Amino acid sequence: MLEQITCPADLRRLSPSELKKLSQEIRSFIVDTVETNGGHLGSNLGVVELTIALHRAFDSPRDILLWDTGHQAYVHKVLTGRTESFSSLRKAGGLSGYPSRAESDHDWIENSHASTALSYAFGIAAAQSSNVGEGRRVIAIVGDGALTGGMAFEGLNNLGHAGSNVIIVLNDNGRSYAPTISRLSDSLKRLRNNPRYLEQQEKLERKVKNVLPFGESVEKAIEAAKAAVREIWDPTSFFENLGLRYNGPFDGHNVEELERAFRNAADFDGPTVIHVLTEKGRGYGPAENDPVKRLHDIGNPKPGSYTAAFTEVLIKEAESRQDIVAITAAMPDSTGLLPYSERFPERFFDVGIAEQHATTAAAGMAMSGLRPVVAIYATFLNRAFDQIAFDVGLHELPVIFCLDRAGITGPDGASHHGLLDMMLMSKIPGMTIFAPSSYQELQQMFQDALEITDGPVCIRYPRTPAPTVHETEVGRGTKARKLREGKDACILAIGKMLEPAQEAASALEQHGIHCGVWDVRCVSPLDEAMLEDAHRHPVVITIEDGIAEGGIGATIQNKLSRLEGRGPIVRTLGIPSAYVPQGNADDILSKLGLDSNGITKEVLSVNKFLQGDN
Repeated sequence: MLEQITCPADLRRLSPSELKKLSQEIRSFIVDTVETNGGHLGSNLGVVELTIALHRAFDSPRDILLWDTGHQAYVHKVLTGRTESFSSLRKAGGLSGYPSRAESDHDWIENSHASTALSYAFGIAAAQSSNVGEGRRVIAIVGDGALTGGMAFEGLNNLGHAGSNVIIVLNDNGRSYAPTISRLSDSLKRLRNNPRYLEQQEKLERKVKNVLPFGESVEKAIEAAKAAVREIWDPTSFFENLGLRYNGPFDGHNVEELERAFRNAADFDGPTVIHVLTEKGRGYGPAENDPVKRLHDIGNPKPGSYTAAFTEVLIKEAESRQDIVAITAAMPDSTGLLPYSERFPERFFDVGIAEQHATTAAAGMAMSGLRPVVAIYATFLNRAFDQIAFDVGLHELPVIFCLDRAGITGPDGASHHGLLDMMLMSKIPGMTIFAPSSYQELQQMFQDALEITDGPVCIRYPRTPAPTVHETEVGRGTKARKLREGKDACILAIGKMLEPAQEAASALEQHGIHCGVWDVRCVSPLDEAMLEDAHRHPVVITIEDGIAEGGIGATIQNKLSRLEGRGPIVRTLGIPSAYVPQGNADDILSKLGLDSNGITKEVLSVNKFLQGDN
C-alpha cells in the first residue's frame, strides 16, 4: 500500500479499510528506519492518522501546513513523495529529521525548536490576506507540550486579536519530551479523560431546540447552554476568551472523524482550534510501555558519557547540600536529571518547554538562598540569552548552567548543534565558563562551581563518551592545565578538543616540531599563566568546537596581542559562521579541520611560512 503513495492526492482514492492498512504500514516503516538511523519515534507514531487526515482534507503545498517543533514530520515526509529517500534520514546529505524547505515544497518552515508555529502562522496568514497574498489556507499543527512555551501564548493572543484565518490543530498527547507540565495541560487532560464533553453539548443543544421557539432566542439559549458546559471544561473557555473558536476533542486516530473536523473548520472565518487526542508511540509496544517519554527518540545517556558524569556528581553533592535544586525545560531524561528527580523530587522542577522562564525562575531561587542547577541543551539555551544577561548576570546570582549537547551534535543538524553558547556566555560580565575534557574534569568543575557564589557559572559538554583519567590528571578551580612541554608551537585546546590536540602534538614530533599542549578548562576567565606561556612560543593554535568568529580563540588572540614583546602567530580553529548540516559528528569535525589531522596541517603550514618556504 505504501509504495502506491507518491503524493498527497493518492490518499484521497483510498477506502477506510485501505487507510487503516496504510497506517499500519507507515508505522512499521518508520520504526524500521528510526531503529537504524536514530531520531524521533514516539511522536511520529502518534500522528499517523492525523497526518493522513490533514493531507486528505487539505491540498498541500497549496494549503500551508506548519509543523511546530517538527519532531512529528516523518509521516508528512513519507506522504509527500520522500519514501524512497527515507532511508537517508538524518544522514549526511540525506533527509532532515525536521521539515526542510530545501527538501520539498510541502515544507514551509525549517522548524525544530518548539512553540514557534503559531507566530509563523500569524505572519503567513497576514500575508495571504493582503493584496500580495494568494488566499492560501494556513494550518498550524501544535502539540500540547509546545503550548507551555511563552511564544505560543503570544501567538495565540495575536491570532485571536487579529481574527486571522488560521486552523490550529492541537495535537494533545499529554507529553512534550516527557509528560507535559502546565495547568492548561491539566485542563486538556480532563477532556482526554472525559469524552462525554461533546455529548453533553449536543444533548443540551437538542433539549433547548425542543422546548424553545425558533428564532434569535433559540440561538442565545443554545449558546448559554454551551457556555455552561464550557465553564466545567475550561480549555474551551481558555481558547474562546482569546478569540479562538474551539472544536473538540476528536479521536486523533480516526481518519474519517478528523477529516470531517478539518473540512468543517475550513468553512469558518477566523482562527479555529481543532483539539485532537493522540497517543504518543501508538502501535509500537516498546514506545507504549515507556512511562517517561514514549520513545520520543532513540538513545539515552550512556554510562561513561559527560551526561552520566553530571548526573553522578549532582546527586552526590545534593546528598550533603539541601540548597541544591535542579531545573529542566521538559527534558529530565536526556539531560540526566531523571535519577535526581527520583531521589529528590521535592528539589526538582520541570517547567515545560520554557527556557526563558527556567532561567528567571532560577534567578529567583538563587536570590532566596538556593543553588539552582539549570540543565538544558546548549542550543535551546540560546532562547534565554536575555534572561541570562539581565535576570541572572546583572544580579550576580550563583546560578549553575549545565549545557548538554554542546558543540557539533551530528544527525539532528543545524538547529541542534550547540555552537553559540561559549561565544554568547563569554560576553556576560562575571560569567565563569568551564569546558571539561574528561569524566573526572566535569565532576571537579561542578564541585568548583558550587564554590563560586559571586556570579553565574556555565559548564558546557558534548553528548559524546567522556574520557576517563586519573585523579592526578584533573585541574582545580579556574586554572588551565599544561599537559605537554614544547618550544616550537603551543596548542590551547578547549573541552573535547584536547584529545585531537594531544594526537596532533604526537604526530608533529615526527616532523621535528615540539608542541606544548594546554587544557584550557576555564574559558572565562582565561588563565593568565597559560596566556603568558603561550606568548613565549612562535606559534599558537587555539581549537574549539564553537563558533570561531568572536569565540574563545579570538579572545585569546586579542589578549596575547596585548602582552609585551613580540607576540606569536595565532591561528584560531573552530566552527565557521555558518549553519552546519547534519551528519556524523566526527566526520563533520574532520571536514572542518577540527581533528588531529587538521591541527597538524595548520601547524605545519605556519611552520613552513616561518621558514620562508611558502
